[in-house]
Amino acid sequence: MDESYVEAVFEDTREKMARAVEHARGELAAIRTGRAAPALVEKLRVEYYGSDVPLQQLAGIQVPEAKVLVITPYDKGSLKAIEKAIQNSDLGVNPANDGVVIRLTFPPLTEERRRSMVKVAHTKAEDGRVAVRNLRRSARKDLEALEKDGDISSDELDRAEKELERMTHEYVAEVDRVLQNKEDELLAV
Repeated sequence: MDESYVEAVFEDTREKMARAVEHARGELAAIRTGRAAPALVEKLRVEYYGSDVPLQQLAGIQVPEAKVLVITPYDKGSLKAIEKAIQNSDLGVNPANDGVVIRLTFPPLTEERRRSMVKVAHTKAEDGRVAVRNLRRSARKDLEALEKDGDISSDELDRAEKELERMTHEYVAEVDRVLQNKEDELLAV
């Protein structure tokens, strides 16, 4: 009977659940809200000398005003490739290329578009919740294996499962808070 086995499972699970919440937060940040935000384009894949590279590695991204995003390529030769990647993306914005920088002007979202973005946000948040629950299932299997091997008693397994359940609810609630913030941001006019 060693508590360190259970604590090791919890530590690993906490770390993975935190990463799942961070991933969900990043996915939700990439949803367009009618305001300019670097997160909208920084993960955009740009074909640069034969390989797909995230835009954030090729250019600086600034937000000089609420509805404008300015992309300044480190290498002027990548300007056309960045412009093409933006046009092929689902942003729904036409890039303005002046030969030095690319400007993206975000028009205000229609009510219908806001509602559809909220649905997308709910889907991404549900993916985050499912990831956390899958991690709970994996941790539960690990705990049951510890009991089967005789490393912990069935009482310790019960206590550990209750703690695991509490931890899962905590991380799912965090995903829900992130979703609520995004939803408020999307529906604000």
